[in-house]
Amino acid sequence: MQTQETGVPSFFVIPLMQFFVGALLLIALLNGQRDLIVLTLLVLGVMVGARLWAQISLVGLQHHSRIDKLKVFPGEKLTLKVTVENAKLLPIWLQMDIPAKGLFPPSSGETALMKESSLLWYQRIHFDWDFIADRRGVFQVGPLYLQAGDLFAFFSRQKKAEEPHSIIVYPRLVSLRSYPLPRLDFFGVPKAKNPVQDPIYILGTRDYQHGQPAKYVHWKASARHNRLQQKVFESTHQEKILLVVDVGSFARHQAEEDFERALEVVASLAVRLDQQGHALGLIANGCLVGGGPAIVPVARNDQQMPAILELLARLQMKHDGDIIEVLCHRLTFSWGASCIHFSCEEDETVHSIKSYFHQRRIPTMFFVCQRHVLPERDRFDFRHDIHHLDEIRSREEGLEGTR
Repeated sequence: MQTQETGVPSFFVIPLMQFFVGALLLIALLNGQRDLIVLTLLVLGVMVGARLWAQISLVGLQHHSRIDKLKVFPGEKLTLKVTVENAKLLPIWLQMDIPAKGLFPPSSGETALMKESSLLWYQRIHFDWDFIADRRGVFQVGPLYLQAGDLFAFFSRQKKAEEPHSIIVYPRLVSLRSYPLPRLDFFGVPKAKNPVQDPIYILGTRDYQHGQPAKYVHWKASARHNRLQQKVFESTHQEKILLVVDVGSFARHQAEEDFERALEVVASLAVRLDQQGHALGLIANGCLVGGGPAIVPVARNDQQMPAILELLARLQMKHDGDIIEVLCHRLTFSWGASCIHFSCEEDETVHSIKSYFHQRRIPTMFFVCQRHVLPERDRFDFRHDIHHLDEIRSREEGLEGTR
């Protein structure tokens, strides 16, 4: 932890004034001015004592900070609690400064949390801050900076006390209209009677049956039972839906507001489909806060929904390659999957993506924020799959009761 000495503007901390006091003491000694000698010694004693006081003010200073929630939706309240204890006999002056840029509304002009207090010997104090996360993103609260010194605050020492907390704010959940989604029917939905097994859903294990592919062997279970075990898969009856966000389309038009609206629909749609029992996946050609690929493979488990929401929270309006190249190199399509694509406008890029999915026999639905007239050659086989974002987004704004 690095410490730094500071002080408030005063007579005692100005080096030139300190020099004058020392010179005055020397003159008083040479001339035998007793009262002046006592006064200058008293002033110099306060200076030296306050400086030594500040030097040891951070010794025995214990601290702990905690945020009650690290992942929230917009509009939820966060509470930051900081506990500081002065575990020594010397009382101190204390000031805390916690940067929290981005969590406050831009109109407020606030960028940090700050409080000031004094601590007596072995005293413990608690500080609480409540604030509202009002927009999507990843924000840093901290690091915690402690500044302690003498009770007059003539001199102080500062140190960086703790690493920052990362707050993930998911996209806002909005009300959606009921909308028919693309689907590919294979054998209907006969559940256990379906002869097609889905390798995504593992029900359990059993003894290995001769003739089964080696990729179905469950090696950990085999080692545990000391004999070959194979995975038992659930029959294909759950729909698999891949959500695609073309970040490049929004970045080209600098449509930040439309980008946020689209992500709200993507998050709300993902929550609804997850509650309906669908297997979900998400891919985007955008950069993430903190790095990493913007992809959540299609699957159905307890961690799938949190992973999708976190990816949407970290997604930035900075494209990371062409969307078709991203689909080709980063994703392996599961058989029977459908796709829902989101982009800024209805353009030739959407037409290329439609052709890409059509060649792979993947049913696809497109949602755009802006529509315009396409060439005559594209209208008949193209426009019936294109929908405006407002067609699925309900006019009644607000959070769905589905978290």
